[in-house]
Amino acid sequence: MNYLLDTTSFISAIAESKELSVPVRRLIKSNGNNIFVSAVTFWEIAWKVSEGKLDVEGVLIEDLPDISLQVGFKSISLSPAECATYHQFGVAGQNPFEVMLIWQAIKNDLILITKDKESARYRSVGLKTVW
Repeated sequence: MNYLLDTTSFISAIAESKELSVPVRRLIKSNGNNIFVSAVTFWEIAWKVSEGKLDVEGVLIEDLPDISLQVGFKSISLSPAECATYHQFGVAGQNPFEVMLIWQAIKNDLILITKDKESARYRSVGLKTVW
């Protein structure tokens, strides 16, 4: 199966936090699954750190893509087509990082790993989630 970590799940996964649910920890460790991290996640983390909304003690933000690869995650870029079709999603006024991750999951047929209950409202347009 192919999964996309949302930003909170990515941070929890690399920190090996108990915040992740047991099923999510199992699927991340399973060799049969591909776990993707979006460029959007790295952008969101960098933005939150620069705004003073997130502290990632002991980690250089610039190292996160390499750390992600070292733990076995795969990177996914933000494509021009995803950017250009984002307006079709009709989500003005919401957190653009979260919504772009949802849009990427839908467009790339990935299951979004998220504990955000608000994401359930996007199931009707094709979002699949797990927590």
